[in-house]
Amino acid sequence: MVDLKKIQTLDQLIPQQPGKVKQPALDGTGPSFKETLDNLGGMKPQNVGQINPQGLVKPADGVKFSNHAIERMKTRGISYSPEDITKLSDAISRAAAKGSKDSLVLMNDSALIVSVKNNTVVTVMDKNALKENVFTNIDSTVVL
Repeated sequence: MVDLKKIQTLDQLIPQQPGKVKQPALDGTGPSFKETLDNLGGMKPQNVGQINPQGLVKPADGVKFSNHAIERMKTRGISYSPEDITKLSDAISRAAAKGSKDSLVLMNDSALIVSVKNNTVVTVMDKNALKENVFTNIDSTVVL
């Protein structure tokens, strides 16, 4: 079962205009997840993510973000626009075409470790976390 209180909203994936969406209260008395998505207003449904049974956020283009990646995005203040998600999807497709299984994607002063075969972002780092870091268990790098 997915704990929607833990995920709250897609504010880390889709930049929001201030005051446009009510943030849920941490005590569970705020708007439901569905109400929050409905309040996005003019956003087209293909730009709004969905939660699949495994608890992963899955934007319409197929890129998934693990709960770990979402948590890292929240704590590090990283967000991606729908255009960024499209670029990421294209990067994953190119890596898959070359036979990659696990890839490092460098995008917007951040690094994403992606399981290409699962089409899932495993973790996300900002440029501060990149310094003096060693990346292991990857077989490719895509620079955007």
